[in-house]
Amino acid sequence: MSKNRMEAFSDGVLAIIITIMVLELKVPHGTNLESLIPIIPVLLSYILSFVFLAIYWNNHHHLCQAIEKVNGAILWANIHLLFWLSLIPFVTGWMGENDFAPLPVATYGAVLLLAATAYFILTFVLKAHHEDDSKLVRALENDFKGKISVVIYVMAIPLAFVHPLIAASLYILVAIMWLVPDKRFERILN
Repeated sequence: MSKNRMEAFSDGVLAIIITIMVLELKVPHGTNLESLIPIIPVLLSYILSFVFLAIYWNNHHHLCQAIEKVNGAILWANIHLLFWLSLIPFVTGWMGENDFAPLPVATYGAVLLLAATAYFILTFVLKAHHEDDSKLVRALENDFKGKISVVIYVMAIPLAFVHPLIAASLYILVAIMWLVPDKRFERILN
């Protein structure tokens, strides 16, 4: 089975998710800078979510470059990832509209945790379907950032109830960590 259809579908879904998020941004009624103040939490949550979606798109792109073949299990694992990513606009809006209140911030973290888990499942299923010496399996070795991201999400979710900005700071830390390019795929594929 060809990987191209899975990649094209995933790209389309991610584009729709980003479009939904940006359409949820409400234009302020006013022409001065003060009119932007009430929507700052919404803008900040949008920026953070856009960065996370860009990170997932980038990593998914790298995965697809190394995939040699797909099967039904891989397609379902990919759909599972897309499901959790599709919830990002909802939790982004809920968190931003409620000024980073504890429950929305914790729920945002739970969705990030479940998306990270789904990505791990996708990579596990992909590795099981490829030879041990394949480019994909070699590129997926030593996934320190993936593992530490999950640990940070698990810590951040309950910390949202201590102080939501602690949790939000941890989410930002994960995003910054992933903005540093992951050279595993580029080394193997080039």
